[in-house]
Amino acid sequence: MTAMTSSASSARTPRPAQNRRLAEFGTTIFAEMSALALRTGSINLGQGFPDTDGPEEIREAAVRALRDGRGNQYPPGPGVPELRTAIVDHQRRRYGLEFDPDTEVLVTAGATEAIAAALLGLLEPGDEVVALEPYYDSYAACIAMAGGTRVPVTLRPSEGTAGGSGDTGEERRFRLDLDELRAAVTDRTRLLLINTPHNPTGTVLTRAELTAIAELAVERDLLVVTDEVYEHLVFDEAEHLPLATFPGMRERTVTIGSAGKTFSFTGWKVGWVTAAPALVTAVRSAKQYLTYVASGPFQYAVAEALALPDSYFEAFRADMLAKRDLLSAGLADAGFGVFRTAGTYFVTTDIRPLGETDGFAFCRALPERAGVVAIPNAVFYDHREQGAPFVRFAFCKRTGVLEEAASRLKTLAA
Repeated sequence: MTAMTSSASSARTPRPAQNRRLAEFGTTIFAEMSALALRTGSINLGQGFPDTDGPEEIREAAVRALRDGRGNQYPPGPGVPELRTAIVDHQRRRYGLEFDPDTEVLVTAGATEAIAAALLGLLEPGDEVVALEPYYDSYAACIAMAGGTRVPVTLRPSEGTAGGSGDTGEERRFRLDLDELRAAVTDRTRLLLINTPHNPTGTVLTRAELTAIAELAVERDLLVVTDEVYEHLVFDEAEHLPLATFPGMRERTVTIGSAGKTFSFTGWKVGWVTAAPALVTAVRSAKQYLTYVASGPFQYAVAEALALPDSYFEAFRADMLAKRDLLSAGLADAGFGVFRTAGTYFVTTDIRPLGETDGFAFCRALPERAGVVAIPNAVFYDHREQGAPFVRFAFCKRTGVLEEAASRLKTLAA
């Protein structure tokens, strides 16, 4: 018996250690470029995290929760009641959406876990997920882990390429082709994965685009997961409109929010899901086996943050708008084509006016050439050639840092 078992074992076809669903996913580009920034002493405008903390009173609220013993042990699975109530109040005050804090809200370990839990909880192997390309890199990995099939619909730049020096691309944006979206939906499509304001392009979907998405979802009986973590960072005439507010969408939409981007405490990892009870139950069924719970004391602090007056959100947006304009002008002066950022804290640029076409090679060389780190947008595409000439910069940094980065990048124009 021992010999037979050994023989059978030796005849087995070797398999790699890694799950084959994840074989295409290596180390994230963020880790690679952040390490490059450290090694070269470059200004890191790649990964999207602020270089200053958020409101002092919110940080002190977390300290107070720690000292008072609130959240130091496992918090409730759905999230602490204070935060769930604050999320409900926020959705009502901002958008007129009503949710039950007990059955329609789930607190997660950041939006990244919310995305993972939503896809794991709602998908079955073979289900198709239509996602707007380029997309945040965890989307593809989470779809793969759930056994789903991703179907990208590419956002395309309007009016050809963005302009060069002196042109900040104010009339140019990445646009959704609604006919292409409709054609991507098949009988195997389970859900649409929508991100607005959109990372990395900075596009904010318009009312007309969202209306068409809602009508398609209702017509084809699709679920929709919407990543709205940049909801408070919309600029100029752009307006954030939650998809759940559109006709027929309240019962089929899973809305994902996050405290990290709005309050500049990205390390706290506090996100949330709001949806109809059946959808929240499905998401929670996966979430409870991921982190179970997380960020106990920080949940109490975020509850207070969500109740901050409108003046906080207005000042936060105004500060980021000024930084967007500063970096966009600096990039245009350096010779980049610059696309108009309507939302998020990223600027997408076109490197072709600089005589470049390969974003990966450009970003890997940029620290030595100019002492600045950026991210190649192609990493966010299935169709890599579509994103090849585009590079993303983050402007969620101190004004002095952005000024220095703009100064360094001017060497490219020479």
